[in-house]
Amino acid sequence: MFIDYAEIEIAAGNGGDGAVTFRREKYVPKGGPSGGNGGKGGDVIIEAHHNLSTLLDFRYKRHYKAGKGDNGASALKDGKNGSDIIIKVPVGTVIKDYELGKVICDLDEDGKRFIAAKGGKGGKGNSNFATPTNQAPRFAEPGKPGEGRKIIFELKLIADVGLVGFPNAGKSTLISTISSAKPKIADYPFTTLEPNLGIVRYKDYQSFTVADIPGIIEGAHEGKGLGHKFLRHIERTKILLFLIDITSENYQHDYNILLNELKSYSPKLAQKKKIVSLSKIDLVEPGEIKKMSKKKIKNADSPLLLFSSASGQGLQELLDFLWKSIEEGK
Repeated sequence: MFIDYAEIEIAAGNGGDGAVTFRREKYVPKGGPSGGNGGKGGDVIIEAHHNLSTLLDFRYKRHYKAGKGDNGASALKDGKNGSDIIIKVPVGTVIKDYELGKVICDLDEDGKRFIAAKGGKGGKGNSNFATPTNQAPRFAEPGKPGEGRKIIFELKLIADVGLVGFPNAGKSTLISTISSAKPKIADYPFTTLEPNLGIVRYKDYQSFTVADIPGIIEGAHEGKGLGHKFLRHIERTKILLFLIDITSENYQHDYNILLNELKSYSPKLAQKKKIVSLSKIDLVEPGEIKKMSKKKIKNADSPLLLFSSASGQGLQELLDFLWKSIEEGK
């Protein structure tokens, strides 16, 4: 099951208390203070890991706590630091503060780490407070409490190409044809209920990734349809491939609606390279295809590309153009 949102509560470990002890040695009736310091509390660390692809685990476990620092001991022995807890998440996970709703870290690289809650500092033992006027202090510092907070995980797929189109535009069929991804395909709207990520093998030992998200409808940026839930998955893509059904009555109108929804959701999306294609060309007469290929789409960054996932016509030309665009983007 693909889960791209989770809320969890985290707590770092408290610091250990400093000790109040005195040296007890033979023939030394008045030994000085010997209390050790408390250990530091463990941190809560979030780490991005390439082997993970969903936030599903956080549905079953929502509370995470690091270890407490040990208390100081006699003979100037410091307490052991509390153990850190490392929470692993998929690459592409954004961490937000639950109360403020602000992004506090973007784990967009494998192995990237973020200390989400810092452990409390250990208290000082009484050996630290001896002075010429108070050579036998009978007090020590308590350990500091560790940080605690509620955080949000939002997973955003990282892909080279993001597929954009209305429901039933042929996105799922395309990704299942050009990659090993196997999304559900049927002839009714919103067949795709969760994002799919496919790896496209291109020529000799080359590849790129394609993300298929559920179809966009007018008002998606306001949460209509599947709205906000999935629009974030195309924020990271380098290129946007718009799929428009060739049987549509007005290609420019369809493109304008899709582009407006993306702009309304995030102005940055409109700055990405936009490739426009007509899908399902096997549904029209061969003589019409040439005529349609000459049409121009305003505000697009490519000529109009035509293809059919069912017949394979135009697919290689589409892949060639995508690969060229990806390389140019580098």
